[in-house]
Amino acid sequence: MRKNLLLYLLILFVCGAGLYFILQHGSRLQPGGTPSEESAQSRPLNVFPRPAPPQDVPSRSVVSVLIENLQHPLGILLLQLIVIIVAARALGVLFLKLGQPAVIGEMVAGIILGPSLLGLLLPSVQAFVFPAASLGTLRLLSQIGVILYMFVIGIELDVQNLRRKAHAAVLVSHASIIIPFCLGALLALFVYPSLAPAHVSFLAFALFMGIALSITAFPVLARIIEERDLSKSHLGSTAIACAAVDDVTAWCLLAFVVAIAKADGLGGSLFTIILAFLFISVMLFLLKPRADRILGDALRNETHTKGMVAGVLTFVFVAALSTEIIGIHALFGAFLAGVIMPTNSSLRSFLRERLETFSSVFLLPLFFAFTGLRTQIGLLNDAQSWLICAGIVAVAVAGKFGGSMLAARWTGMNWHEATALGALMNTRGLMELIVLNVGYDLGILSPRMFAMMVIMALVTTLMTGPVLALLERAKKKKRAASRRKEVVA
Repeated sequence: MRKNLLLYLLILFVCGAGLYFILQHGSRLQPGGTPSEESAQSRPLNVFPRPAPPQDVPSRSVVSVLIENLQHPLGILLLQLIVIIVAARALGVLFLKLGQPAVIGEMVAGIILGPSLLGLLLPSVQAFVFPAASLGTLRLLSQIGVILYMFVIGIELDVQNLRRKAHAAVLVSHASIIIPFCLGALLALFVYPSLAPAHVSFLAFALFMGIALSITAFPVLARIIEERDLSKSHLGSTAIACAAVDDVTAWCLLAFVVAIAKADGLGGSLFTIILAFLFISVMLFLLKPRADRILGDALRNETHTKGMVAGVLTFVFVAALSTEIIGIHALFGAFLAGVIMPTNSSLRSFLRERLETFSSVFLLPLFFAFTGLRTQIGLLNDAQSWLICAGIVAVAVAGKFGGSMLAARWTGMNWHEATALGALMNTRGLMELIVLNVGYDLGILSPRMFAMMVIMALVTTLMTGPVLALLERAKKKKRAASRRKEVVA
């Protein structure tokens, strides 16, 4: 032990002395040798001078130096990540305890961090944590998160299972799209003059409103069904099939609307749509049949799993880039990349485990926060605005909840199951926020209209749990009453 200490001290002394002599000798190699008054005047000007503080101005405090370091772009980004992840997890846990999906708490956390609450109560704090100059980086990170999330949603979409069950749910799924879509277009007649941006055509605005009111949050609905142990029931399987059809149809319609909104005329939109159909055909008929063989071999060879993940991620981003270049948004390409993944359940589980946790825990909260920073509920500053917002919520519920419920009743479901299906289909959640952000980025939605639609998405998603709980209580009461009648009889 003593030998080691002596050796350590000897090394420090020898290396320290050697470093001292090296620096002393090296300083003489500078032009002009030893600094002097004349050589100092003849030396070229230092590009990065470090001015000494004036004698009459005190030096900066330690706190001010630390704050200045924190305001560096990387420091601000890390602070934002910490605040967003902590807020999302805390609100997610709270909403789970309240009987709501965690994703709803994360959505609410995004609203809280934006100008609607934090910016209203503590504007200086909100401006410090989320300065306008930093939002570009936050937006790009959030878009990466949504791209990965849409890929996972595509993986979870079991096309074979959907084909087996679609015939039983075709009427309900079509009604749950067509009725709210028509009501959304009708609603556009009333809100277009006052709430649509000046440069947006009525066609693009009306079609987008129809899509926005037709969305069902497939992943949130699937989790609600799983949590309530409805997966193997007729209600659960019908709801999953309807929601899957809804999402596929809505994304195809959204691609059509994006093509119209981005194109300069009918010819441009037709060209975009033709390219989109060509891309879809290549993905479904050329690449999907080969995906089983390519990725199946890679999964069996466990030494290449990292390479396979890298290859899949590259493919997802290439697909997203392709649809972005075509003009129908990167999210559609990522979603389709997930759809064409092999039907092998182990492969899907392998990819989901590696991508879903990272995207949902880390990147998606950034999307919620960015959406919250865009949502300015303060723009609804009069009674008329809130009445319009209430009208939008009412139309959304009537179209999705009412249309699905009546169609389900028509197919032979009892009123209890039909109402429960309507409540499930009325769940909009994250998918609605993704669609709304696409509309906002395209300039179809004004900031005021965007805020109203975000409120609609939150309200319709929050409704699902309480409505299902009320229906379950009513069902238990009915069973208890029938048992009492049997006992009396």
